[in-house]
Amino acid sequence: MASGINLHRSFRITAVFDLAALPADRPVLIAGATASGKSALALEIAEKSGGVVVNADALQVWSCWRVLSARPSADEEARAPHALYGHRAPGEEYSVGAWLREIGPILAAFRAGTGPRPIIVGGTGLYLSALTEGLAEIPATPPEIRARADQRRAAEGSAGMLAELDPASAARVDPRNPMRVQRAWEVLQATGRGLAAWQHETPPPLLPLAEATALLLSPERDLLAARIDRRFETMLESGALDEVRTVLPQWDASALWAKAIGAPELVTHLRGEIDLATATERAKAASRQYAKRQRTWFRGRMGGWHNILRG
Repeated sequence: MASGINLHRSFRITAVFDLAALPADRPVLIAGATASGKSALALEIAEKSGGVVVNADALQVWSCWRVLSARPSADEEARAPHALYGHRAPGEEYSVGAWLREIGPILAAFRAGTGPRPIIVGGTGLYLSALTEGLAEIPATPPEIRARADQRRAAEGSAGMLAELDPASAARVDPRNPMRVQRAWEVLQATGRGLAAWQHETPPPLLPLAEATALLLSPERDLLAARIDRRFETMLESGALDEVRTVLPQWDASALWAKAIGAPELVTHLRGEIDLATATERAKAASRQYAKRQRTWFRGRMGGWHNILRG
């Protein structure tokens, strides 16, 4: 597998934000849709002014996806310290709560003057909102409830579980996201309290937004779509199909690690159900739809972030 191909160097930052003016005493947050150039910007900041690049992408934590998740290459990781990338194996349990527990010591070391400045970068909005707004401390879901929820979602979709939620949680959860609906249903079944009630008791955040420099990359829509298409072609050239082939024996479409954009389409191809050209076009379309959802989420939740255009 050709894992050394750089998937990020084709992006430049426009002269809209002065990187030299970034305060050295504050962590940096970088958010943006897939293929918006987040990793390139994080690495540029780390090389110019120091720091550790910390992953805030739910797919880049998995060891099986370096190419398909556009994780920094080995060469890029050698140019600056990186943390929380590729450190979880498929099949392990992982969550936004686990991520917060891992990033906590990195922030604490920086505040104590014993660690480098964190440059936290990713496109998983839930990670970034949990970090800057707090996360409700909800008890873990018992395995038997998780199994029952998985069976229901596979057999009937999420509509039935959505109908059984308490009104406050049903109003808050995204009905188009089956996993979010399932999570809310599991919480209600396991604790007897709705997800909204737990979220109402959210503790203080690990990193309040006022204590960080928060940057949101906002490329123009058509430009971003073209970049997404080019990048997926580069991923194929760099070994994405080999990555998927490696995990095919343990493939579980419902697992968190299997949500890598493009992976289901390439699995379908490797199983002989569609040709590679069809899989490629479907994967590109899925990536563009994912970017659309990210942009919508960022517009609704990140009004206090510095918007940066990409050129």
